[in-house]
Amino acid sequence: METIAAADEVVGICRDLLRIDTTNTGDPRTTVGERVAAEYVAEKLGEVGIDVELHESAPTRANLVARIPGADRSRGALLVHGHLDVVPADASEWSVGPFSGEEKDGYLWGRGAIDMKDFDAMMLAVVRDWTRTGYVPPRDIVLAYTADEEAGMQYGSQWLVENHRDLFDGCTEAIGEVGGYSYTVNDDLRLYLVQTAEKGLDWLRLHATGRPGHGSFIHDDNAVTNLAEAVARVGHHRFPTVVTPTVRAFLEQVGDALQIDIDPAEPELAIAKLGPIANLIGATIRNTANPTRLEAGYKDNVIPGRASATIDCRTLPGEADSFLAAMRELIGPDIEVEHVHQQPAVETSFDGALVDAMGAALRAEDRGARTVPYLMSGGTDAKAFSTLGIRCFGFAPLRLPADLNFASLFHGIDERVPVDGLKFGVRVLDRLLRNS
Repeated sequence: METIAAADEVVGICRDLLRIDTTNTGDPRTTVGERVAAEYVAEKLGEVGIDVELHESAPTRANLVARIPGADRSRGALLVHGHLDVVPADASEWSVGPFSGEEKDGYLWGRGAIDMKDFDAMMLAVVRDWTRTGYVPPRDIVLAYTADEEAGMQYGSQWLVENHRDLFDGCTEAIGEVGGYSYTVNDDLRLYLVQTAEKGLDWLRLHATGRPGHGSFIHDDNAVTNLAEAVARVGHHRFPTVVTPTVRAFLEQVGDALQIDIDPAEPELAIAKLGPIANLIGATIRNTANPTRLEAGYKDNVIPGRASATIDCRTLPGEADSFLAAMRELIGPDIEVEHVHQQPAVETSFDGALVDAMGAALRAEDRGARTVPYLMSGGTDAKAFSTLGIRCFGFAPLRLPADLNFASLFHGIDERVPVDGLKFGVRVLDRLLRNS
């Protein structure tokens, strides 16, 4: 098999990347390692003669882009992208060092193992094998390794789109993270979820004001109380179910695979039967607003004149305006609302030659594979790249053990990726890129 070398190499590359601490705290003063990881990728590509462009959006915040010329350069190019940063990890909570890249029990462990240094490594392993063997892909392949995906993309894909959009000239389609992974129905059937949509993001900062004073006085105009009441209303509110076209297609195919009747008016009944991915899918049938931070006061016996809170809002495609109107009513008229960071929802249809090639590549490696579209509750760099008119999919292929709670590993403790899954992913990715 032509991809044996890549499959053998991918584990070592992934281990190397896991051992580079690329923690993104959200604060540029304490974020580390992104430039180091980008330079590692540049070195690996340079070893096989692939030219790269390394762009620093801020000190130590580096992004890398490389274009591999295809046989037919008149065709639209395919963007293959991954981010190099990871969320923080508390070593005291892990059973292994979060940046050890330790291999045990058939898994490679470390922060970023599935989010998303596994796919970063797959990308590298495939194109290195191509170059060594002289293979030319059917169309241009543009590789992008980005910074800052975990904290809003300001220094990563968004910065590239705003400052170096020419690097993506001709790109018509893209594949990236959080798709192409398996959900086992039975021994003969595995659904592979391909991300065709993702929720929009709106981080709101609420500010309440009141009359400051001594903590021992009777005080009816308290900023902390005013804020707490608004936050409680938001936190306890459950938004109504909305079944988008992507979710409807997912439920129909899952119903067929599981041989159950699914009522679109009550999708939670079907989702509850999905086991390890129920939480992942459950957040895709309604808008959500979760309080995440509170800030008020400077002394225990002083009532502050101002209190603030952050709400992490995620909106379904087409729902942003109605959601914000509902939030305004929930929050109340006396609370100031600041939009800290906004990104739109993205959605594309589940059809076309690239989608067909995904299914064919998976079935070639897993006869029980069946692809289904799904909506992701979080966000990816696709939000930035889609603004260039690029049709974005989540497809970082992994065949997973049936009993692995994959969704819990994202930003979770003891994040890990199956070694066999990594090798499977390289073979599928190679087939896809050769036939798309």
